[in-house]
Amino acid sequence: MTQPTEIQWSPEEKRIATTALKNAYEREAKALVKGIRERASLISTTEEIWQLHDFLSARRHEIDGKYDDREPFLMFTLSRLLKDGLIELSDLSGLTADKRAKVSVLTRM
Repeated sequence: MTQPTEIQWSPEEKRIATTALKNAYEREAKALVKGIRERASLISTTEEIWQLHDFLSARRHEIDGKYDDREPFLMFTLSRLLKDGLIELSDLSGLTADKRAKVSVLTRM
Protein backbone atom coordinates (compact mmCIF):
# COMPACT_ATOMS: atom_id res chain seq x y z
CA MET A 1 0.00 0.00 0.00
CA THR A 2 1.20 3.49 -0.77
CA GLN A 3 2.09 5.56 2.26
CA PRO A 4 0.28 8.89 2.68
CA THR A 5 2.22 12.12 2.58
CA GLU A 6 2.15 15.13 4.91
CA ILE A 7 1.95 17.74 2.15
CA GLN A 8 -0.14 20.80 2.88
CA TRP A 9 -2.64 21.86 0.21
CA SER A 10 -4.02 25.38 0.00
CA PRO A 11 -7.73 25.70 -0.81
CA GLU A 12 -6.80 26.89 -4.34
CA GLU A 13 -4.43 23.95 -4.87
CA LYS A 14 -7.07 21.54 -3.62
CA ARG A 15 -9.55 23.06 -6.10
CA ILE A 16 -7.06 22.69 -8.97
CA ALA A 17 -6.34 19.07 -8.04
CA THR A 18 -10.02 18.24 -7.62
CA THR A 19 -10.81 19.76 -11.01
CA ALA A 20 -8.03 17.70 -12.62
CA LEU A 21 -9.42 14.54 -10.98
CA LYS A 22 -12.96 15.33 -12.09
CA ASN A 23 -11.88 15.96 -15.68
CA ALA A 24 -9.78 12.78 -15.75
CA TYR A 25 -12.68 10.76 -14.37
CA GLU A 26 -15.01 12.15 -17.03
CA ARG A 27 -12.50 11.31 -19.79
CA GLU A 28 -12.04 7.80 -18.46
CA ALA A 29 -15.77 7.25 -18.07
CA LYS A 30 -16.44 8.50 -21.60
CA ALA A 31 -13.82 6.11 -23.01
CA LEU A 32 -15.28 3.26 -20.95
CA VAL A 33 -18.80 3.91 -22.25
CA LYS A 34 -17.52 3.94 -25.83
CA GLY A 35 -15.69 0.64 -25.28
CA ILE A 36 -18.71 -0.95 -23.61
CA ARG A 37 -20.98 0.03 -26.48
CA GLU A 38 -18.58 -1.49 -28.99
CA ARG A 39 -18.14 -4.64 -26.93
CA ALA A 40 -21.85 -5.02 -26.19
CA SER A 41 -22.75 -4.74 -29.86
CA LEU A 42 -20.71 -7.90 -30.50
CA ILE A 43 -22.33 -10.02 -27.77
CA SER A 44 -24.03 -13.11 -29.11
CA THR A 45 -23.88 -15.62 -26.23
CA THR A 46 -24.79 -15.74 -22.59
CA GLU A 47 -21.15 -16.43 -21.76
CA GLU A 48 -20.17 -13.14 -23.42
CA ILE A 49 -22.73 -11.33 -21.25
CA TRP A 50 -21.10 -12.71 -18.10
CA GLN A 51 -17.65 -11.83 -19.45
CA LEU A 52 -18.83 -8.24 -19.93
CA HIS A 53 -20.24 -8.27 -16.40
CA ASP A 54 -16.90 -9.49 -15.01
CA PHE A 55 -15.03 -6.87 -17.03
CA LEU A 56 -17.29 -4.10 -15.70
CA SER A 57 -16.94 -5.31 -12.12
CA ALA A 58 -13.15 -5.28 -12.40
CA ARG A 59 -13.12 -1.83 -14.03
CA ARG A 60 -15.42 -0.43 -11.34
CA HIS A 61 -13.11 -1.71 -8.63
CA GLU A 62 -10.08 -0.23 -10.40
CA ILE A 63 -11.72 3.14 -11.08
CA ASP A 64 -13.20 3.46 -7.59
CA GLY A 65 -9.71 3.08 -6.12
CA LYS A 66 -7.98 5.32 -8.62
CA TYR A 67 -9.58 8.68 -7.76
CA ASP A 68 -8.68 9.05 -4.07
CA ASP A 69 -8.88 12.79 -3.40
CA ARG A 70 -7.98 12.66 0.29
CA GLU A 71 -5.12 15.09 0.88
CA PRO A 72 -2.61 12.55 2.23
CA PHE A 73 -2.97 10.50 -1.00
CA LEU A 74 -3.60 13.28 -3.52
CA MET A 75 0.00 13.46 -4.74
CA PHE A 76 -0.06 9.73 -5.56
CA THR A 77 -3.46 9.97 -7.22
CA LEU A 78 -2.31 12.82 -9.45
CA SER A 79 0.91 11.05 -10.38
CA ARG A 80 -0.98 7.88 -11.34
CA LEU A 81 -3.40 9.86 -13.51
CA LEU A 82 -0.46 11.63 -15.15
CA LYS A 83 1.31 8.33 -15.74
CA ASP A 84 -1.88 6.81 -17.20
CA GLY A 85 -2.27 9.78 -19.56
CA LEU A 86 -5.54 10.92 -18.00
CA ILE A 87 -4.15 14.33 -17.03
CA GLU A 88 -1.25 16.44 -18.21
CA LEU A 89 1.16 18.44 -16.09
CA SER A 90 -0.45 21.58 -17.50
CA ASP A 91 -3.71 20.53 -15.79
CA LEU A 92 -1.88 21.16 -12.52
CA SER A 93 -0.72 24.69 -13.25
CA GLY A 94 -1.42 26.74 -10.19
CA LEU A 95 0.12 24.16 -7.87
CA THR A 96 3.47 25.09 -6.40
CA ALA A 97 6.49 24.13 -8.51
CA ASP A 98 7.60 21.60 -5.89
CA LYS A 99 4.22 19.83 -5.95
CA ARG A 100 4.25 19.63 -9.75
CA ALA A 101 7.82 18.32 -9.62
CA LYS A 102 6.88 15.67 -7.02
CA VAL A 103 3.92 14.54 -9.13
CA SER A 104 6.21 14.27 -12.13
CA VAL A 105 8.87 12.34 -10.23
CA LEU A 106 6.31 9.89 -8.82
CA THR A 107 5.25 8.93 -12.35
CA ARG A 108 8.66 7.29 -12.80
CA MET A 109 8.18 4.95 -9.84
